[in-house]
Amino acid sequence: MSSLYLDETLDLSAVGRGDEVTLGGDEARHAVTVARVRAGERVSVGDGHGRVVTGVVATAEGRRLELTVDEVRDEPEPAPRITLVQALAKGDRDELAVQAATELGVDRIVPWSAGRSVSRWDGPKAEKGRARWATIVREAVKQSIRARIPSVEPVASTRELPERLAGERMLLLVPGATTPLSAIRPDGRDLALVVGPEGGMDPAEIERLREAGGEPVRLGTGVLRTSTAGPAAIAVLSVALGRW
Repeated sequence: MSSLYLDETLDLSAVGRGDEVTLGGDEARHAVTVARVRAGERVSVGDGHGRVVTGVVATAEGRRLELTVDEVRDEPEPAPRITLVQALAKGDRDELAVQAATELGVDRIVPWSAGRSVSRWDGPKAEKGRARWATIVREAVKQSIRARIPSVEPVASTRELPERLAGERMLLLVPGATTPLSAIRPDGRDLALVVGPEGGMDPAEIERLREAGGEPVRLGTGVLRTSTAGPAAIAVLSVALGRW
């Protein structure tokens, strides 16, 4: 399997089989000096917006990687889309959730400062945290060879969530909820999975989101970690949506 390198500034819209594509900058430097890509190897280059071209490397030197395209893959904008609202968590548990969710096909990520979140993104930490998650997402896209890079939005408070998720079907992952996630049937709306922190969602928080249209759903009979719940739910929805 070929490796994927990303350059969101590349215009691949008119590229076809037999064309030459040149990758430059830090991504090319990483491919040549770190990954040791050499002429004759097969690699893929994506624009992060839905198109991936694959071909054999003709030139690999310094900050320049040139390949001859023999395959073009276009990934249409998914419909409906899946958003992961991931509560901030201590350690790297929220980052593990973001990484796995990206590999499994999430389309958008909203960091959530939940009432019980131990970790806090205040002041300058807010953009630093968002940028850190965006980097994790980008690397997970490369690992899984996805054609589209999910967006990572600024951190949201509970009060802000209903507006951020306007028009989406809000599914609250709550252990013990009456409705299993597997019973949810797509109704045409985009889907937003809301995952609480280590201590779960505060009951008042659940009620507030319910009043805004949120639907409590459960995953099985046990209690999953915050790092596991979102990715597991995405897998369930991917089957229901026919993605898998």
